[in-house]
Amino acid sequence: MTIFSTFNPSVRSNLVILFAAGLCFWAGLAGLLPTLPLFISTLGGSGQQIGIVMASFAVGLLVARPTLSRLADDRGRKFVMVIGLSAIAIAPFGYLLVQLLPHLTVPIAFGQRTLTVDLSILSLMAIRAFHGLSIAAFVVAYSALVVDLAPADRRGELIGYMTLVNPIGMALGPALGGFLYEASGFVTAFLVMGILGLVGLLLVSQLDEPPRPSFDSPYQSSKKPEMFWGLLWTGRIRTPALVLLLVGLAFGTLSTFVPLYVQETGLALNVGLIYAASAMASFSSRLVVGRASDRYGRGRFITASLAIYSLAMGLFWLAESAPAFLLAGLVQGFAAGTLIPMIAALMGDRSSPSDRGRTFGLAMVGFDVGIALAGPVFGTIADGIGYRGIFGLAGVMTLAGVLIFITTSSKDLRHSLQFSLAHGRDVYAVDLASVAQDPL
Repeated sequence: MTIFSTFNPSVRSNLVILFAAGLCFWAGLAGLLPTLPLFISTLGGSGQQIGIVMASFAVGLLVARPTLSRLADDRGRKFVMVIGLSAIAIAPFGYLLVQLLPHLTVPIAFGQRTLTVDLSILSLMAIRAFHGLSIAAFVVAYSALVVDLAPADRRGELIGYMTLVNPIGMALGPALGGFLYEASGFVTAFLVMGILGLVGLLLVSQLDEPPRPSFDSPYQSSKKPEMFWGLLWTGRIRTPALVLLLVGLAFGTLSTFVPLYVQETGLALNVGLIYAASAMASFSSRLVVGRASDRYGRGRFITASLAIYSLAMGLFWLAESAPAFLLAGLVQGFAAGTLIPMIAALMGDRSSPSDRGRTFGLAMVGFDVGIALAGPVFGTIADGIGYRGIFGLAGVMTLAGVLIFITTSSKDLRHSLQFSLAHGRDVYAVDLASVAQDPL
């Protein structure tokens, strides 16, 4: 990690504060994963209602993503990180307050049918949607600020190190949340997650956000929503977003259906071990891949990570024993720990400080949509082909992602093959020394 010794004390201080705030964010968010479904059930929520409440997170994320991505460019990264951490701090208290509401059900007539609406469940859905904007805000602003602080020739290395907050926080948060719940119940577990958000807010308040250059990006990003979404179809964003859509479907399948798949196979396996194996592998890959991509190019690492992701889904499809599931988790974690930082670095290469938030936000929309669709789409398919079958299907989709990236990652087939398989130049990369150049 010699890169940190190259920064002046002010930048090093910013990076330390940013990393600590990121840990608070991810631990506070993930700490509710093992407890929130149980909490909803204590309020009378059925299995279907629990699923609807949990899925409301993606609704808030998707709705807030465009506005918050623009705000990260227009109002600053620090401002948007405050929004994300505020959601982390407030949401746990909101869930607890639902217990104080009277348990009311309201029948709503639709022609010949009557739908009974539980006001407690509706309140939880609203809070969960509000909770979802946390990722839409914090992740985009955090990534953009890391790229702002990184020297261009070592951008991948710094992103690799700074995104370690994700696997560390995702490992510590659920462990802490589960322990507090077992020891003291929901109230203590939820309050501590809210306090983590408050600590993150305190840390972010100490950030000294560097001024961004005043020149415009060669990719002019209008503030109008219709023009914002139009950028999604430009060459520099379209393929990464599509690839992340396919990976999001696979990741959503993994995070939603692995417990049911293990149960279907009849194995006595703690599913948490699979996720732990994934987190450890993700941590390891981020330590080395980012630095290597600065030297050898982003394209070949993205191609390799997609191929490895396909291998992981194939291993899940074939798994019939506990070691096989753990191996699949390790392979998936290594692939994810390579892919996400590489996409972040790629989007950093393809944007200027003036539109970095928009660029990150649009690329990640594909991942958001994939995760949101995975539950209902693959849950329906699983009724027909079983849980093993949907992991095989997920592998086919990520394999399609490999082919899409290899053939469309640049402006034409020749440049795409060179960029994705060799050390070809990224023609969409923004040369900040010559911002007038427009490769579109």
